[in-house]
Amino acid sequence: MSETINSGVAMVQTLESWGVNHVYGLPGGTVNNLMYALDAEKDNINFIHVRHEEVGAMAASADYKIAGQIGVAIGSAGPGATHLLQGIYDAKMDKVPALYLVGQSPQSDMNFDAFQEMDEDPLFQDGAVYARTVTTAVSLPHVVDEAIRRAYAYHGPAVVIIPNDLAGKEIPAEGNYSSANAHRYNHLAAPNDQDIKSALSLIAEAKRPVMFVGVGTKNDADAIMELSTKLQMPVMTSAIAKDIIPSDFEALLGSSMRVASKPANEALTKTDLILFVGSDLPFGQIEFRPEVKFIQIDSNPAKLGKRHHADVAILTDASEALAKLVALSTPAPKSDWYAANVANVANWWQYLNHLMDRTDDPMRVEPAFKQLNRIADPDAIFSIDVGQVDQNAVRMLRMNGQRRWFTSGLFATMGFGLPGALAAALQYPGRQVFNLTGDGAFSMIMQDLITERRYHLPIINVVFSNDVLGFIQDEQEDEHHEFFGIDLNSMDFAQIAEAQGVKGITVTKMSELEAAFDQANEVAQSGSPVLINIHILDERPIPVEHLQLDPSQFSADQINAFKKRYLAEDLQPLSYFLDQQN
Repeated sequence: MSETINSGVAMVQTLESWGVNHVYGLPGGTVNNLMYALDAEKDNINFIHVRHEEVGAMAASADYKIAGQIGVAIGSAGPGATHLLQGIYDAKMDKVPALYLVGQSPQSDMNFDAFQEMDEDPLFQDGAVYARTVTTAVSLPHVVDEAIRRAYAYHGPAVVIIPNDLAGKEIPAEGNYSSANAHRYNHLAAPNDQDIKSALSLIAEAKRPVMFVGVGTKNDADAIMELSTKLQMPVMTSAIAKDIIPSDFEALLGSSMRVASKPANEALTKTDLILFVGSDLPFGQIEFRPEVKFIQIDSNPAKLGKRHHADVAILTDASEALAKLVALSTPAPKSDWYAANVANVANWWQYLNHLMDRTDDPMRVEPAFKQLNRIADPDAIFSIDVGQVDQNAVRMLRMNGQRRWFTSGLFATMGFGLPGALAAALQYPGRQVFNLTGDGAFSMIMQDLITERRYHLPIINVVFSNDVLGFIQDEQEDEHHEFFGIDLNSMDFAQIAEAQGVKGITVTKMSELEAAFDQANEVAQSGSPVLINIHILDERPIPVEHLQLDPSQFSADQINAFKKRYLAEDLQPLSYFLDQQN
């Protein structure tokens, strides 16, 4: 008689073969057999019991963002399934592999309008790169293996819908296999020399070239900085690529648009050539002027020419292309354009440091970032939520090539900070992990602080409370509308943390700030999570997308009013530094 194995256990062993060591989820009647299988394999894989499926779904997306390892989350039929959509769409839009296992009524109950039964298959067809309903117990391990393979191959989320009865049957032990050992990444051919020379010829003709790099260049910081200096091309990054280039690189302009830095936005208004590498910036058609020469390097042919007419398009790996650009180029003469941008970056950091050094009450947000930079380990990981905290973090957190910074990029879902921190702490035990969030975003997922405590994850949660949805308030101001629907009733998040067994610290004035961060760091170093709730003024971060600094565009009264509001008396426009160089 042939040996058998439980179908759910065989499926869990398939997960293990792909390097999965934890699964996020919440139990439910239609995933009971999945839970029993995880229990049977608990010595090899951990079940992370979250308090809301949305948190598990976003954490699964974050697993790959921070560690390059596919994440897995479970949701039961009906409401459990719909709660997974936040993570599924975050994974889809940031193009990261993730796997979502969705419960379904037993086959005998399907199509009978059973309790919590719904037609789940259409629900996931848009969001997932692969979505299938399992139809036999024997095929369950194979479908999950296929889903993981497709998720990696197509850079997105995969969904497997599993009728509960099919995860609890005995199936033949022989014949099941995982394709994990055969997993490979595509390696594109090296760029041909003619394409590289065409790109270098355009760069040589340009008077004001810039580089724009995205997450596709995550391993190429040294080549980017070398090429920037060699060809006198300042560098800007997409916001989600903030952690690639060290913050102290003299020609790092930062990111553009709203979650952005002043030097990047200004350079885009004056550049005549963009070398665009490893990015799919969604605002490109808005930000990049039509007349600008455009060189694009990407590993995905669907991206070439997507955001701007490409004068030179190179389909290859970013690392290969950057290495060849460095090797085949000759040093450009010292450039007034490059020097002016370097001076503009230095002036921008002087402005930010001035704000971070303030000691007055009521307290602004910037001094808290000074403390974050002070206590952060050299390899600290920052999970950033969505809102004004994104803007402030992208500007003021200091990166060094080892620290990591990640968020919900294109989907930009509020509430990402805590799930991202869960993933980071599980993937990198022993490393310092921060969750930076605002009061609006944190209130959506605050119940899962207890998940940090349950699994002894020493995350430092920093909640900035200004009692308003600040990012939307800024939009309403720009659209000249009265403020409506944006105010938040104040909550004591430190007490909420304490109620969940997490140390809570409240900061309401400057004299408490430094000690609060020292105390939080000590708690985390002892192995426990901690939360700092910092009450800050409702002050808009300087809108770098609507600068009023250039005397050729604005009156003296407009410039003075802008500088007064944003404490920017010493901040100069890029044109000032260009005039100095010329």
